[in-house]
Amino acid sequence: MRFDARAAAKLPSGAHMTFEGFPGLRLQASTSRKSWTYRYKSPVDSRMRQVKLGEWPAMSFAGAIAAWEKSRVERDSGAELSALRRKPETGTTRPSPDTYSVRQLCRDYLQGYVEVNRKTKGAVEVARIFKAMLGPIADMRAASITRAQAFDLLESYRSTPMLAARLRMELGGAWHYALDAGRLPENTANWWKEVLRGRLKSKGRKVEGQYTGTQKRVLSVDELGTLIRWLPNFSLTVADALTLYLWTGTRGGEIVAMESTEIADESDGLWWTIPKRKTKGLHNEKATDLRVPLVGRAEVIVRRRLDQAKGTVLFPSSRGEAMDQTVVQHGVYYHQPYCKIAPNHDRPRLPVTHWSAHDLRRTTRTLLAALGCPNEIAEAVLGHVLPGIIGVYNRHTYDRERRQWLTQLSHRLEDIAATYPPKK
Repeated sequence: MRFDARAAAKLPSGAHMTFEGFPGLRLQASTSRKSWTYRYKSPVDSRMRQVKLGEWPAMSFAGAIAAWEKSRVERDSGAELSALRRKPETGTTRPSPDTYSVRQLCRDYLQGYVEVNRKTKGAVEVARIFKAMLGPIADMRAASITRAQAFDLLESYRSTPMLAARLRMELGGAWHYALDAGRLPENTANWWKEVLRGRLKSKGRKVEGQYTGTQKRVLSVDELGTLIRWLPNFSLTVADALTLYLWTGTRGGEIVAMESTEIADESDGLWWTIPKRKTKGLHNEKATDLRVPLVGRAEVIVRRRLDQAKGTVLFPSSRGEAMDQTVVQHGVYYHQPYCKIAPNHDRPRLPVTHWSAHDLRRTTRTLLAALGCPNEIAEAVLGHVLPGIIGVYNRHTYDRERRQWLTQLSHRLEDIAATYPPKK
């Protein structure tokens, strides 16, 4: 697209703009600023990386193009840009430990590490956590934080243990980053790695005032048969996504980000190739693009969505970009019998309860095992990287086996939908 200053000013947090003719150049919006970045494949290890070029509007579009061109030349010469950018410039002075605050430390960690190494959505979430949760320690000297102060901050969020655990993890990373960068004295204790270790645990979902625990749900064949027949009661988008969970075993974030450019008719049928950058293995050097054969209902859904698509995105939001996977999660919860959202709104209630969309992926994995699918093939289907030495030396793609076992899975799911639960 062309650069439009008005569109740039309205760019929401977490979104980005790309520009035709300038591959890798992006304008990314975070909670506090809009930054020019260059996204590229590392000439050192072939992983996708990103470097910051400057901030808009201080750096104009023309200035961003000049910085982009310079970075491309450096990258083509074989240089690792992210490493170059981390080298301190001659004459750069480090902040004094006497004035270096927790807020500054967290901002440096966010800009120097998180925004460089994580997806935009994840970086925005870290910025939100820091902005909302640093509270009384934000303006204190980072080097002066005591164990008791670290404990008190995390303890104040005890009622939301998973959020407190995330804060603990990110602050531990921020202190580690500051120590590596020499912005804190070497003897500064990283209390975030010590306090409340292993004691910030979730009690699980709360349903009708009761905690349901953190058990991993797998639907029985009776429940699965009932649910598959009930799917048309959901909106078409939610029903399609849930069907793809079952028929492919892929993750929700991968499903809703599906694009027409990733779908191809090959000699043995329809395939969906998920780029590595869209998978959970983004930063795992052993991970590759995920190849997914589309069989049975999965093929029907994807072909229909290809025919109806107005752009490349097959699960678009109202703005035309990929919808968020929470749409599916909320769609499931909305039909649960215990959901109290819009209580006066009459809608069908699920006969199979206390499950989430991700439980369907776990159910698919369990069905593959029950069918006799070898473990390494079932793990490949789900996009898991094989562990240890096996993952290093076993580079077989399992394309033929994926199609074989997902075809068997499709037949099994149809059989379950037709015969379970048995009629009395």
